[in-house]
Amino acid sequence: QVQLVESGGGLVQAGGSLRLSCLASGTVSNYAMGWFRQAPGKEREFAAGISWSGDTTGYADSVKGRFTVSRDNAKNTVYLQMNSLKPEDTAVYYCAARRPSPLISRYYVYTGEYNYWGQGTQVTVSS
Repeated sequence: QVQLVESGGGLVQAGGSLRLSCLASGTVSNYAMGWFRQAPGKEREFAAGISWSGDTTGYADSVKGRFTVSRDNAKNTVYLQMNSLKPEDTAVYYCAARRPSPLISRYYVYTGEYNYWGQGTQVTVSS
């Protein structure tokens, strides 16, 4: 069983930056990881994903060029660097992990493709 704990959320002005962290309770070095977000009254949506090896990443069009996902497998931690934040980025951000598919190095974009979820961290961007 993998437990995920997000941190790093908070209140920031538009144009500012935040870095979210997702610490896993066990080794997730061979898990694909993802970041999703959910704004009030909206469905949870994909923001960024990274393959187990870290060599493949993907982003939603709405965050491409502003967000960067990375991982440090030695620390069992995945990061989401968020720059040039906009009020529409305001949401609860969730970290997710998908059980290993070691022969496949890719990221995943649908919530149903992930097996484990964190409790979320609030990001609020003021205008």
